[in-house]
Amino acid sequence: MEAAELRAISDTLIRIVTPQMTPKQLIKAARKVHPHASKKNIVRAAFFLIISHADQDVGKSKKLWWQRR
Repeated sequence: MEAAELRAISDTLIRIVTPQMTPKQLIKAARKVHPHASKKNIVRAAFFLIISHADQDVGKSKKLWWQRR
């Protein structure tokens, strides 16, 4: 996966994610925008997003932190 593709998927994730989303819902929503993205690439983009926003904006990082109940 190229860095530009990773960035594009992570930008999409930050726009579509909600605290109530399950990982499956997030992957399904990301594939609507990026139909050729694999699950592995979407997960990588999510981790990239968490790491890149951890120091700058904790709220954005928390939106991607999935908690299973």
